[in-house]
Amino acid sequence: MSEFTVSGRFQTPRGQQQFERTVSAENESVAVEHTYADFGSEHGLKRTQVDIVGVTQ
Repeated sequence: MSEFTVSGRFQTPRGQQQFERTVSAENESVAVEHTYADFGSEHGLKRTQVDIVGVTQ
């Protein structure tokens, strides 16, 4: 497994909040899916409320 850094922003009641998160995953698309799942479970956000800007290894 590789380490990927996923960056982007998500919607909050006060506006947009930027984030950068490191995820262990097999490839970039799995890292993006883990990020969507994490934000959904931690913040109750839907995928449309999370805007992923980039994924780097």
